[in-house]
Amino acid sequence: MAQLSGNGTAYEINGREDVPVVVLIHGLGLNRLTWEGHIPALSQHFRMLTYDLFGHGESAAPPEKPSLATFSAQIRDLLDELAIGKAALVGFSLGGMINRRFALDHPDRLSALVILNSPHERGAEAQRLVEERAAKSEAGGPGATLDATIERWFTPQFRNENPEDIEKVRSWVLANDPVHYAHCRQVLANGVIELIRPDPPVTHAALVMTCENDSGSTPAMSHAIASEIAGAQTIIVPHLQHMGLFERPDLFTGPVIDFLHETLG
Repeated sequence: MAQLSGNGTAYEINGREDVPVVVLIHGLGLNRLTWEGHIPALSQHFRMLTYDLFGHGESAAPPEKPSLATFSAQIRDLLDELAIGKAALVGFSLGGMINRRFALDHPDRLSALVILNSPHERGAEAQRLVEERAAKSEAGGPGATLDATIERWFTPQFRNENPEDIEKVRSWVLANDPVHYAHCRQVLANGVIELIRPDPPVTHAALVMTCENDSGSTPAMSHAIASEIAGAQTIIVPHLQHMGLFERPDLFTGPVIDFLHETLG
């Protein structure tokens, strides 16, 4: 059952209070239920905080036209309200951009960084396609490119064998307000630019993961992100696509738990 923070952020926090806090940040068009398959394993080791981004799930609309800084401040304000001094941030896709922005904006509040299936510097053609999809969303709403999105996100086998899960994810995306969704999609399309080769650089311990067949957050992008963070680890999960963490949560939770234990003790 979600609680609401003072600024309208819907969140859930559970687990022992004597262990490090880990915040899970979902991707564009999704919500905190993205992490349902991860919470059972992670909560055995850490205090888990999940929440809905502004304009997603049960959270309020963004307080302004959103940017990565807007979403970074949302995390800071939630940590303040819950009296959490530091937390490890695990971000998926857009969430992996938001936690990198948080690392730049609030480095003293971050204990470790896990970046999952998140985009980085794109070539000119790839950037054009992302901006084109964002424009279509602005014109046609969350459903405008959803069929193609589902094909990019999930393997054919998973789509064929798990229609109820696919329908669940589709319903999450379609529930988004068209205007807020379009604005957030613009953040996903254009926000990467402010994260490339940051100066000063991110210095936190970091794990960067993606899937072998993720066309929008490619292995090359994950290696590039890691190359800009001293000592960062990279893991490429074979075969899966963008929503590999939804298809096979176990392939992500194991490495994440190992990394966080190594980093946080």
